[in-house]
Amino acid sequence: MATPASGPILTFATALGQVVRKCQKQSTRPKCTGNRGDSRSMSKVPVLVTGGAGYIGSHAVLALKDAGWPVAVIDSLVTGFRFAVPDDVPFYEGDIADDALLARIFAEQGTRAIMHFAGSIIVPESVENPLKYYHNNTAKSRSLIAAAVAAGVPHFIFSSTAATYGNPEVSPVSEDSAKLPINPYGMSKLMTEIMLADTAMAHPINYGALRYFNVAGADPQARTGQSTAGATHLIKVAVEAALGKRDHVAVFGTDFDTPDGTGVRDYIHVSDLAAAHVLALEALIADPARSLTMNCGYGRGFSVLEVLDAVDRVTNRTIVRQMGPRRAGDPASLISDNRRIKATLPWVPRHADLDTIVAHALAWERRLTEIRSEA
Repeated sequence: MATPASGPILTFATALGQVVRKCQKQSTRPKCTGNRGDSRSMSKVPVLVTGGAGYIGSHAVLALKDAGWPVAVIDSLVTGFRFAVPDDVPFYEGDIADDALLARIFAEQGTRAIMHFAGSIIVPESVENPLKYYHNNTAKSRSLIAAAVAAGVPHFIFSSTAATYGNPEVSPVSEDSAKLPINPYGMSKLMTEIMLADTAMAHPINYGALRYFNVAGADPQARTGQSTAGATHLIKVAVEAALGKRDHVAVFGTDFDTPDGTGVRDYIHVSDLAAAHVLALEALIADPARSLTMNCGYGRGFSVLEVLDAVDRVTNRTIVRQMGPRRAGDPASLISDNRRIKATLPWVPRHADLDTIVAHALAWERRLTEIRSEA
């Protein structure tokens, strides 16, 4: 196996970042809006959620449904769960690259907006199997975008990631920071952002690319949550350990340049994130000539040990912590600069408290145990 040279890869990533910045500036220019001025564009239009049986997608479905939006779901159920989608929400089991299925959904549901969550998200797996990620995250997104253009769907919300920034030199990280992905997962998402920017310049469609930081927690009513077996998210892993589903929690790195030596991350409650998607969609509908790229985070961070302390505190138990070396590529700190989303949307987080995030994750984990015992 040949070892790739770092120079060309870094150069390509740098070029992609420059293209993204250029496209983002261009995407706000006035342009022909076609027939998007009809009265339907200001109403709660029918929304198709891809990956709506997954973790974040299922919360977006609830946020839309609770706010009175007509919503339908497409999910292959490869990693999603049918029980995560309410029974009264139209559900289509299938692939987002299935043009015929998408055309049928658009026609049956009158789809006027897409929230796109479907994709692969495990960073180490993306390094081991990069072509899977470029196929699932980039090529299939291209198919979905093309289907949206062909059907005249005018609004598109994309589930992006802070992994597009790679290992930033400065934290908090703003949207204008260099985009230098260090793994195929981040690169596959960045490439999709570029496709959306180019498409919005050429066709009557606008988009919102929301770059997530560390998503955690669960629906406050325990209607859905993170259900994937073998999940790698810290809070999910920690509450599993607190309930005896794991015997320890691994801590990767204790010698970072942070107050306690462990990595610091910006944890955002999944329901606050879902609410941001709904508000972003409203903004796209209100101004069809404008597209948006925004970080989604609280703008503050907690270390691994602080998170584990919170789990101990909420559960009144002590989790076994297994200290280990750093993982390659892990930054010391990754915190969002969230000034843009706050200035652009009337977004007011309701669950921006670490203990609350942990408590909701714990409640869902208990509910998930019940669901699986009933199956």
